[in-house]
Amino acid sequence: MRIAICDDEPQCRQHAVQAINECTKNPDILTDVFESGKAFLHAFRKKPYDLVFLDIEMPEIDGIGLARQLRELSRDVPIVFLTSHIEYALEGYEVNALRYLTKPIQREKLHELLGHVIERIQGQRTLWLKTDMGEERVQVRDILYLEAQNQNICIRTSDKEYIVRYNLGEYEKELAQDGFFRIHRGYLVSLRHVKSLGKYELKLSENTVLPVSRTKEKALKDALFKYIREEAI
Repeated sequence: MRIAICDDEPQCRQHAVQAINECTKNPDILTDVFESGKAFLHAFRKKPYDLVFLDIEMPEIDGIGLARQLRELSRDVPIVFLTSHIEYALEGYEVNALRYLTKPIQREKLHELLGHVIERIQGQRTLWLKTDMGEERVQVRDILYLEAQNQNICIRTSDKEYIVRYNLGEYEKELAQDGFFRIHRGYLVSLRHVKSLGKYELKLSENTVLPVSRTKEKALKDALFKYIREEAI
């Protein structure tokens, strides 16, 4: 898990890092610190974080304004505000803040918060994608389908597409446990998003129609029915 802390006060940044390290003691949790919103946003665009701590009272751009810009980059990254003045709490609703922590950070509340976030992340499978824009993270459940395009793979969600250099066969192996099925030489589809089946084609939840190979038709029906049964349990 990658955590970012944005606070203009060096002592507060150091205290937050120390508190996180004491609460987790997990070498897989990496924490980066930033003294300005500009530096933080620049880093987030290159490689998104799993959890963000924002100081509310900062020069140039405060935590609320920074959170508004962050929401343009990510709708779901958990945002935790650090503040000495809890009266700011109401403003956090507009940016869907996860929680407020008062300074100095109380270890018990931080421990509870981290446990909640880690549990939520572990329940949501994600893929880290290396694109021309840097590394980006996408939730597996949001992927509609993957399409082979020469040497690249186009990964499509309902509102975005990612172009990566990879092999569709490798993704087929990697995503088999997540309910993905190879319907055609050039397409790997999430069964979660299949809306209907036609003759040698299928329609996805947002009405995209994709071809189904004649040799894959029966296996696709069997896989889809199996997926529906398992999801209904």
